[in-house]
Amino acid sequence: MSKKIVAGNWKMHKTAPQTAKFLEELIEKLPANQAEVIVAPTFVNLAEATALTKNSKILVAAQNMHQAEAGAYTGEISAPMLTAIGVNTVILGHSERRQYFGETDGNLVAKVDTALRHDMKVIFCIGEQLADRNKNNHFNVVEYQLRDGLFHLDKKFWNNIVIAYEPVWAIGTGETASPEQAQEMHAHIREVIAKSYGKDLAINVSILYGGSVKPSNAAEIFSKPDVNGGLIGGAALEVNDFIAIINAI
Repeated sequence: MSKKIVAGNWKMHKTAPQTAKFLEELIEKLPANQAEVIVAPTFVNLAEATALTKNSKILVAAQNMHQAEAGAYTGEISAPMLTAIGVNTVILGHSERRQYFGETDGNLVAKVDTALRHDMKVIFCIGEQLADRNKNNHFNVVEYQLRDGLFHLDKKFWNNIVIAYEPVWAIGTGETASPEQAQEMHAHIREVIAKSYGKDLAINVSILYGGSVKPSNAAEIFSKPDVNGGLIGGAALEVNDFIAIINAI
């Protein structure tokens, strides 16, 4: 069965002292439940975060990664740099990376392959724009992103793949897909995976919802059978809110 996961994507937030304070409090308050808890600080705080969480159950993820092993790529970070400091999980394909930094399906295939070559876990983000949903094209858009980014992989690599469905129209807007809309898309994603890789693999893939999850709506969203947790943005920046969401799963 798929693993329950709550991942906090901090985006461009928190200085080093703020990161340390947050993680110390999170470790102290972390509930003893069965969910896997992940935090994704900025690059400059990853080393400290891995050190602080070393003896805890919290995993640390990077928010992005370059596809090359090394080279003249000013400002970029490679997989060997991440794994050398104990970061073995990376978020790839986030809608903000696609929208603001021009990441393409081709870029993401190369990044996924590099991450898996270094035995990293990939949280792979897919999701539609509001215009796609208004045109009733949201299922096709999400399916194409899924196929183009991941369906070149052999079955054996899917143990290191987590899917995050993020309706772009519900990120940072205060809007949230209804639990029913989330379940509908998560079920569609699982069905698409099953058609290409079989039901057994599809059942075991964790599919997270990433669209303005808050303490007030987390329990209802997480109660849906194909929603295995969340990729949390703003609500992951406050310890008590993040704890409430972890408890909700």
